[in-house]
Amino acid sequence: MSAPHAPVWLAHIEQLADPGSLGLDPGGTGQDTLMLVRRGSDVFAYLDACPHLGGTPMAWRKNAYLNGDGSRIVCHAHGALFDIATGECLRGPCLGQRLTPLQTVVAQDGRLGVYLPHSPSP
Repeated sequence: MSAPHAPVWLAHIEQLADPGSLGLDPGGTGQDTLMLVRRGSDVFAYLDACPHLGGTPMAWRKNAYLNGDGSRIVCHAHGALFDIATGECLRGPCLGQRLTPLQTVVAQDGRLGVYLPHSPSP
């Protein structure tokens, strides 16, 4: 059995307001592919892809993944609202579907990391 892959360190907790969100492009694709969302001491990570219509990017501008009061993740393309802790769609065209979560790590020094999904080798 192989050892689990290591987290990719992406940001520092101080870069995230409470509540706040941050879009990141760890693969260097030229657009954000994942988001970090903070609520209190909890940090959640999801792929930046609405489950409605094939994974549409969700922010309307850089790092803008939350609704006005910071209580929900919002897809600005479709108006869907998602629970921050679970990624479940609570309102909108993808009701009952979920964002794709990524396991997060918050190091003692405040670094934020995620375990990125990896593709099987060809």
